[in-house]
Amino acid sequence: MMDRIMKVLPQDVVIYIFLKLPVKFLLRFKCTCKTFCNIINSSTFIHLHIHCSNDELIIFKHSIKQEDDDLFKNILSFLSSEENCFDFKAVSPDFDVPEVTTTSACTFVQVIGPCNGLIAITDSFATILFNPTTRHYRSIPACPFGIPKRYRRSSSGIGFGYDSIQNDYKFIRISEVYEDYMDKDMKVDIFDLSTDYWRELNGQQVPLVFWTSCSEILYNNPCHWFASTDDTIILCFEMNTEEFYHLELPESCHWYDGKSDGLIIVNNCLSYIRYPDPLSDRPAEVLIDIWIMKEYNKRESWIKRCSIGPITIDTPLAVWKGDLLLLQTVTTQIGSRLAPTLTLLCERTNQSKP
Repeated sequence: MMDRIMKVLPQDVVIYIFLKLPVKFLLRFKCTCKTFCNIINSSTFIHLHIHCSNDELIIFKHSIKQEDDDLFKNILSFLSSEENCFDFKAVSPDFDVPEVTTTSACTFVQVIGPCNGLIAITDSFATILFNPTTRHYRSIPACPFGIPKRYRRSSSGIGFGYDSIQNDYKFIRISEVYEDYMDKDMKVDIFDLSTDYWRELNGQQVPLVFWTSCSEILYNNPCHWFASTDDTIILCFEMNTEEFYHLELPESCHWYDGKSDGLIIVNNCLSYIRYPDPLSDRPAEVLIDIWIMKEYNKRESWIKRCSIGPITIDTPLAVWKGDLLLLQTVTTQIGSRLAPTLTLLCERTNQSKP
């Protein structure tokens, strides 16, 4: 029947209609007929949809332990909900993340993006570029550069973004190279998707990058991580110029106050979340603070949006529809509206830890 419709409607009209549809409907249309599947999978349509889509899906990452060994395979679920509703439902079948299988659940498996509708999924060893709309993915080859004998290397930061000048997607890997654990050098490698090659980035001093949950984030063009100098800073990498710079945190926030750090996007602003360390003695007595940088790269523009709690969480996850903060606990999923005077909590039972 669908193929008969295509004989009546010109293909450009069908494409125009499809561009107006959210991803969850495109995934369904792919299964209706071969013609629709070919259109939606075409590089032309993917490019058009990436630049005009306003979809908001939650990509929910969780781990399942395999029965025959101690490895965990990582699963992506695609969730959505109606406006002002906490009832998240799957909009398409789960996706078994290929080549990203770890021994430590999904704690260190990161989802970076979205960038023009694409996301990067990475752990300490493997990285894939994934298109949630088409379910197509591309494995990024391992970095070929070695290190001197007796030295060790540890990846501390991975980023993904788009170079609008070169019209190319790039991956950046920041590594610690050391012989003595107390004396480390930082090494930076860049992968260009168009050439399918890694290259070394030299000539720039990079501070020590440290990983926490919800700490690797792409905002506009630059990638962001936490790094350590005399105090904690936000390290930034500009994809177009391939240069590093840093943002200072609010003056009242310091690493020694016993809180954990995360980066989120609230109402299109880079935001900083400070939440109680779940390993501390009394995490339930500490508030979660949300800071928003109203003007990017201006320290004086940090404002404290709100404080939430006290509640005990493991880590923040993401912000849904601009102001709904999703948090992770061991047994519950919590949603909280980021309103200065109102905090609304909604709990969900979770079968698997995200």
